[in-house]
Amino acid sequence: MLKFTCCNQVRQFSEAEQAQVLRGIQRGYERECLRVDRSGQMAHSSHPSALGAKLTHPWITTDYAEALLEFITPPSTDPAYPLAFLQDIHRFSAQQLSGEFLWAGSMPCRIGPDADIAIANYGSSNAARFKQVYREGLGLRYGRAMQTIAGAHYNWSLPDAFWPLLHDCCNSQENLPDFINRRYFGLIRNFLRYGWLVPYLFGASPAVCKSFLQDHPSDLTELAPGTLHGPFATSLRMSDLGYQNHAQDKLAISFNTLADYAQGLEAAIRTPDPYYAEMGVREGDTWKQLSDCLLQLEAEFYAPMRPKRVGLGGERPALALKTYGVQYVEMRLFDLNPFVDIGITPEQSLFADALLLMCLFRDSPPITSREQGENDENKHRVVTRGRQPDLQLLVHNREQPLRALAHELFDDMAPFAAMLDTAYGGQRCHQALLTLRQRIDQPELTPSAQVIEAVKQHGGYFNFAFEMSKTHTQSLQAVALTEATNATFKASVQRSLEEQAKIDATPEGLFEDFVAAYYA
Repeated sequence: MLKFTCCNQVRQFSEAEQAQVLRGIQRGYERECLRVDRSGQMAHSSHPSALGAKLTHPWITTDYAEALLEFITPPSTDPAYPLAFLQDIHRFSAQQLSGEFLWAGSMPCRIGPDADIAIANYGSSNAARFKQVYREGLGLRYGRAMQTIAGAHYNWSLPDAFWPLLHDCCNSQENLPDFINRRYFGLIRNFLRYGWLVPYLFGASPAVCKSFLQDHPSDLTELAPGTLHGPFATSLRMSDLGYQNHAQDKLAISFNTLADYAQGLEAAIRTPDPYYAEMGVREGDTWKQLSDCLLQLEAEFYAPMRPKRVGLGGERPALALKTYGVQYVEMRLFDLNPFVDIGITPEQSLFADALLLMCLFRDSPPITSREQGENDENKHRVVTRGRQPDLQLLVHNREQPLRALAHELFDDMAPFAAMLDTAYGGQRCHQALLTLRQRIDQPELTPSAQVIEAVKQHGGYFNFAFEMSKTHTQSLQAVALTEATNATFKASVQRSLEEQAKIDATPEGLFEDFVAAYYA
């Protein structure tokens, strides 16, 4: 029997109800990775046409840089499907590359000055130009080096059948859509509180090529010639060196309610920033950024987790959320595991499922500005020195040992792992948590510690990551796809090219009108 506890009410569900509400969880991955050439430098070639048109292909596109591939799996209720599909995407893509490799790490290969990093080009249409100008703005605001960082996002949602059961369990007087939004935002707030556990367990970017810093000062130390590292770091990708840029410190976007969150995003894309205004939006017909506001688009807001909704009528993200409510959450803290050919291991989704369920059911009061500072500080400590012996984190303004807090979270996740194992059969979630829990008291088992040792053995981060990149790409190329799978990918490539050609050939109005319409 499955028990849900909510609002001091306990309800038991039959095996059939349990299967319905938990087997209906949908999952999906987005994985980024750089293309590099035979010498391990970032590829300067265009996105391969054999991979389709990146504007229109549903599974294979690029992120910010032209060389930064992004692979997307369709959402599925089959727990094994996302990684199996991702494996197929990697094999197909690797087999289309000529003399290039898929970079294995989150932090990039050796890179040159910003001018050498090409922004992704999506074509000649207004929609394509919009995406490119947005990326030009990101480069202007944060530097293009940041656009070469790669990670993995885990997309997760509960089935429609789940919510009436929980609503009934809680004896809620809210209408169901408001209840769903409130509970999803409660989940997100708890993830902001406890998400530091993810980079501790799975962080795999404790070192970086010196070229990434572009001569900017840092407190990193030399690990090998050309390699800098944090001796106890877990995820430099999620530190101030990476996505968590201080430029967004002025943003005060609240996750306390959907209305607060949407309003905060709306304000950010409409509030001019003097520094960005000084940079300028246009020089004649050349666009430097989409706007001079705090955010050009909602997607520019970097957060460990974001609520998502695909607009039914092409609405902007904030408007789609306000109109239709939360559809799924996007967890953004996974580094790429450079020891694995697709960068992601099976236990990551097993852990994430248990953690997200715990975050959903645990009490989740609003986050004050004081607590937000505490949450940010905890994440900063873990990503920069998470393996430091006796590291302390903040809990209600008091220092407490990371290890004790991590064990408490594993204790709290255990019942949800049991629920998932009961629903799907077997002990996979329970076993995954048992194995991962060992990393708390044995930090040498963490991927970040293993990367440090491998970097030492190879004489530098570049040597290690390039060796992994060649090994993984060649192994992906060596395994043939089934005839049916290969045909599916070939057909998807052809369709995307045809759709791109159709878009490019369609007459359109002025680009400035297209931009104005987006913000209208």
